Amino acid sequence: MGVAPILRTARLRSWAGWTGTSAYYSATGWVLTCLAVLELIWIPAASLWADVGVLVSAVSLVWRRVCPPIGFLTVAAGLVAFAADYSFYLVTIVSGLCGVYTLARNRVQHPAVLVLGGLLGAVAVNLVHIATWPPIDGVVVPAIGERASLGLFAEAFILTVVVIGAVAMGDAVRARDETRRERARSQARLIAMERREAAAEERAAIARELHDIVAHSVSMIAVQAESATYTTPGLTAEAREGFQQIAGNARASMDELRRLLGVLRTPGEPGEVLTAPQPTLEHLPALLEQHRAVGGRAELTVIGERVALPAVWELSAYRIAQEALTNARKHAPGARTLVEVDYGTDRLLVVRVRDDGPGAARASPDPPDQPDPPGSPVPPGPCGDGHGLNGMRERAALVGGRLTAGAGPAGGFTVVAELPW
Repeated sequence: MGVAPILRTARLRSWAGWTGTSAYYSATGWVLTCLAVLELIWIPAASLWADVGVLVSAVSLVWRRVCPPIGFLTVAAGLVAFAADYSFYLVTIVSGLCGVYTLARNRVQHPAVLVLGGLLGAVAVNLVHIATWPPIDGVVVPAIGERASLGLFAEAFILTVVVIGAVAMGDAVRARDETRRERARSQARLIAMERREAAAEERAAIARELHDIVAHSVSMIAVQAESATYTTPGLTAEAREGFQQIAGNARASMDELRRLLGVLRTPGEPGEVLTAPQPTLEHLPALLEQHRAVGGRAELTVIGERVALPAVWELSAYRIAQEALTNARKHAPGARTLVEVDYGTDRLLVVRVRDDGPGAARASPDPPDQPDPPGSPVPPGPCGDGHGLNGMRERAALVGGRLTAGAGPAGGFTVVAELPW
């Protein structure tokens, strides 16, 4: 595409935008008024009423943007000029069409009312012409009501057709503009809704990350501080009290974190997006080492051949295992925990975390053989505040999987996440 067509297109768009301003309506009204004066000078009217009608019909268009009902005056003045002079001036034809279009475009009255008004006005002008038409030698004018008298109303028929066309055009443009505005409003509402949903999802993701990362670390601090009180020989009373204060501060931090998670999980303005290197299943041995470092017993078993999964699957599986270990350390301290990662043969990744602690007291409200529905609430109690299990369910549902949590068949507590890939 050359430069010239681009410039022409830009000029057309600029002109189209200018036609929607008040200056365009005023300028065209004054131009038609000047043309009306020139036309009256070139072809003088036979009546003063015709002069006044032509000028008023043209000059009234100057204010058609700020006062659309003035179109009634425009059309009425044009009909008066036509009735007084037996012929339409060209400027009056243009101004009359603009007046009818303005009335329909701004829906001053219903289109049917405008058409009916135009019909009555055309018939009235036609009757004035019939009554004042000068006699012509040899021409017999039939009386109204005779069969041949229908031809006398040709003017009314033509004017009505013109009015119908102008009304239809104005109403069509109005409907098109309303459709565009409604489409724009709908699009704006859709964009706002998508932004709110994206913000809510981001807040939920931040809440999960905070719970998975910070809760894991703070709970380790609390467990280490409490265990150091009993495992470190020769502690003075001050040192023992210091370890207890560390543990108490860690538990207080966990309470604050839970309140923060409650705020983040409620709808509101999005915060800053947090980014950090994402762990994978290759980091599970290091996770288990952390668990053992605070007095826990854990083993890792990998079934099947290691498969490099997409980052979302890797992260979801890791976070589920991390949260399950945190729960085991919190609710069954000292229990033996077994982490199994089964890559399977049917493109199904299964992560099992089971311990031999007091599983009956921590059982999920659902039977162990029934999957927990994603996002279903967990009441506070021995299982904690519910954020952990809910977060694991959400992570499993994120990749189209499901999560089962409850008492194991041989006792203890079992978490099973099935993640298809």
